[in-house]
Amino acid sequence: MDLIPRKFYLDDIFDDFISTKREQNMKCDIYEKNGIYNIEMDIPGYSKEDISLETKDGYLSIKAEKTNEINEENKNKNYIRRERTYGKYERSFYLGDLDEERIDAEFSNGVLKITIPKKEQVENKKVIEIK
Repeated sequence: MDLIPRKFYLDDIFDDFISTKREQNMKCDIYEKNGIYNIEMDIPGYSKEDISLETKDGYLSIKAEKTNEINEENKNKNYIRRERTYGKYERSFYLGDLDEERIDAEFSNGVLKITIPKKEQVENKKVIEIK
């Protein structure tokens, strides 16, 4: 049992400084397996239609946006407490020399899984003759 709060140790001192509140709602794991990079990101409470992926200038951007729609059903509710968040969240990752054309994504049970294959290495070696 861990009785010491997480923020007790000094190695966590920069957690709040580096990440923004919006990034904290899009936690992810990134790993490599069999020459493919994998990103698994938690985006609970969103549907597939609320999420978009885009590549531009070597960056992969993941956006999730959910609006607070006020309809007739919600107008008649007298909320005591509302904790579910609405808004726009975004994270970007630099892809570098990865194959942007073969990126694949799947969303299930609040987890977005993205696979990014590495580009095949083409050797651009040229031998120069000395005169």
